[in-house]
Amino acid sequence: MSNDPAVEIRGLVKRYGTKTAVDGLDLTVPAAAVTAVLGPNGAGKTTTVECAEGYRRPDAGTVRVLGLDPVAQARALRPRIGVMLQSGGVHSGARAVEMLTHMAKLSAHPLPVAPLVERLGLGSCGRTPYRRLSGGQQQRLALAMAVVGRPELVFLDEPTAGLDPQARRATWELVRELRADGVAVVLTTHHMDEAEQLADEVAIVDAGRVVAHGTPEALCRGGAENTLRFTGRPALDLASLLKALPDGTEAAETSPGSYRVTGGVDPQLLATVTSWCAQNGVLPDGLSVGRHTLEDVFLELTGKELRG
Repeated sequence: MSNDPAVEIRGLVKRYGTKTAVDGLDLTVPAAAVTAVLGPNGAGKTTTVECAEGYRRPDAGTVRVLGLDPVAQARALRPRIGVMLQSGGVHSGARAVEMLTHMAKLSAHPLPVAPLVERLGLGSCGRTPYRRLSGGQQQRLALAMAVVGRPELVFLDEPTAGLDPQARRATWELVRELRADGVAVVLTTHHMDEAEQLADEVAIVDAGRVVAHGTPEALCRGGAENTLRFTGRPALDLASLLKALPDGTEAAETSPGSYRVTGGVDPQLLATVTSWCAQNGVLPDGLSVGRHTLEDVFLELTGKELRG
C-alpha cells in the first residue's frame, strides 16, 4: 500500500466573480484514513472538495488526487474514486437497485450488489423510481453508488443527512470498514459527533483557508477537564454568573438552553455555579465536567455554529 497522500492541495485559490471562495488553502488527506472537512456555510469547504473531485477548475494552486490532476487527468482518475453528492447524479425515473447494478457493471471489481442493498436497507425500495424515494433512501442509494466500485478514495458529502439512527449507525460501520480495507475517505458533515467518531484527522476551514488540522484528540486536548456543561432555561443572565466566578473564567450559551463554563474547573468553581443556579431558580440538568469537544474547538476558531 502506498504511503503517498490520497489528496494533496497546495495554495488553492477559487474565485466566483469578485468573491474569493478559497484563498490559498493547503490540505493533505492521508491514504487509508478518514479525514473530516468541517466549516461554516460559505467557508469554502464545498468548493475545495469539488476541486478535488474534478468538478471545478482551480484559479491558482495545485490539486493532486491519487497523484493525478483531477481535471486534466479525469479520465484516468474517475474509475479510482467514488463520489457521494448531496443531490443529483441519478435519473429521476431510474429504479434504485437497477441504478446500483448499472454502476457496479461499470467497475472492474465491484462489490456484490445484493449484500450492499441489504446492508443499507434498500431492499424494500429496490424497484422504486428514484424520484419516489424518501430523502433518507436517496442518501443511502447515493452512498451505495459511491462505494460499489471499490474505490481507492471516496468523497462523502453529508452521508447521514436525513437518516434514522439505525441507518446512521450502518453508515458509520461501512465507513470504518472502508478505512480498514485501505480506502481513503474525505467526509464533510454538519454532525460534530460524527466527525469525532469517524475521523482520523479533522480539517477546519474558515474564510477559504484551513485554520486547524489534526486528530480530534489533539485538537481537543487543550481543554481537558476544563469545561463545565449544563442545561437550563434559555437566555440566563450569564453576566451575573461571571461576577461570581474567578477571573479568566468564561461562560457561554452555546445553543438555546445549553451552557458551557470554561476555565480552571475545580470543586470551588463547581460549588459556585450550582449555588448561583439555586439562587436564580435554575435546575442545572446534565451537569458534567470534561474536556473540550470538537464543537467547542470549532466555535472558538470560527465563531460560528456548524449548521446544516
